[in-house]
Amino acid sequence: MSRVIVIGGGISGLAAAWELSGGAQGPNADTPEVIVLEGSDRLGGALRGETIGGRVVDVGPDGFLGRRPEALDLCHELALGDALVPIAGRGAGVWARGRVRPLPAGLALGIPTRFWPAARSGILGFRGNAALARDVVAPRPDLRGPIGDRSVGPLVARKLGQRVVDMLVDPLIGGIHAGSVDDMSTVATYPPLLVAAQRRGSLMRALRAEVPKPSADAPPLFWSLEGGTSSLVHALSAALVARGTIIHRARSADALERQGAKWVVTSGPDAFEADGVVVATAAPAASRLLHPLDDEIGGLLSGIDYASVTLVTFRVPEDSLAAPLVGTGFLVPRRGTGRGNDKWAVTACTYLSTKWPNLARPGEQLLRASLGRFGNDEANGWSDDKVIERAWSELSTFIGVSGDPLEALVARWPAALPQYRVHHLVRTSGIESAVARLGNVAVAGAAYRGVGIPACIASGRAAARSLLRPSAR
Repeated sequence: MSRVIVIGGGISGLAAAWELSGGAQGPNADTPEVIVLEGSDRLGGALRGETIGGRVVDVGPDGFLGRRPEALDLCHELALGDALVPIAGRGAGVWARGRVRPLPAGLALGIPTRFWPAARSGILGFRGNAALARDVVAPRPDLRGPIGDRSVGPLVARKLGQRVVDMLVDPLIGGIHAGSVDDMSTVATYPPLLVAAQRRGSLMRALRAEVPKPSADAPPLFWSLEGGTSSLVHALSAALVARGTIIHRARSADALERQGAKWVVTSGPDAFEADGVVVATAAPAASRLLHPLDDEIGGLLSGIDYASVTLVTFRVPEDSLAAPLVGTGFLVPRRGTGRGNDKWAVTACTYLSTKWPNLARPGEQLLRASLGRFGNDEANGWSDDKVIERAWSELSTFIGVSGDPLEALVARWPAALPQYRVHHLVRTSGIESAVARLGNVAVAGAAYRGVGIPACIASGRAAARSLLRPSAR
């Protein structure tokens, strides 16, 4: 291939461009020319930093998993190893029965693997503890038998009780996607759970076997960078330009069509010709480009829904907190909190300056509240003042903040998080197979095989490699 166009300048698209331009080894004689088309005036997608209180704070993802290697590997390839920052705070809480309670030990993505820590936490109450105890003494069998995929919520509820789902599993697994575990794919979000659920006997015991306890010398679970995750975007884009990659901002792709052996991407009055194309956009934009080429692709992509979220970061005087902050933050369940029909708008709060030591400043704290989930995006339509007022009011109930914040910063992410429903990976495989039949086209992004930064990097690099293989031609 002499030229490849990457549509989309988020982290998936930039990772694809990095791999196309030579990856860790760098360019060689066979490296194609790479052109990136980004529709907005900035790169990085949700990886964005803003200044508050004299330091850059992420207003999108504030870190990435260390158990997956892709983000750490890319940081080292970009000579950012010395800028990596391990998570400092440990533990988190959940709003339960009138106060923030620490999450119990022995959770696997919110699912208890041991009875006593969960029972003693005070989160589940008597009925919740009774349902959980049944899994120890008289576990309920799985009536459906072996199956390719299941909804997370009903699967856990049958085995461990609905209270466990409402107070632990939905806030944690559902919160990652800003969605509901009622119809969320187990295979796409937490495969060990499906394996454990299909074993006989206790689900907690089976899940303990699937998820070994981390060793004492295990590396930190989460990482960030000195300048926040947005600094990864700055370093990556600079390295790409140094390699000769052409990056166009504010240049959206309007159409994609085949002309002989070439692909042509139309952007406004201009047409870019290439041998291959990586479509690294959200599913709706990908559907718009690919539907004219294949109805099946367009239909599969249009079936992926998205949730909108709003984030507000507060700079808070230390003396406005009723008590010292413990852990890295807390979750707010959407059910079972005892507030009736007047639902909480805040779904989670992160103690940023406790979680990341590079953000700490004497005499103040940084708090980040998240609002919105799939099916409830009303906060996205509120004014900034209303978002700030509502979030601050609820934080005063949750953790006792008082007075006024020193500073507040609102970030809106409409249609930001794809919803992985049951059989999502079947849908994804169908999309990838149909796209491969077009020849020299690949898709990448959070819509397919993971929403975290490492998963998006993996998606972009895999899409690039699929084009560079001789079989792709």
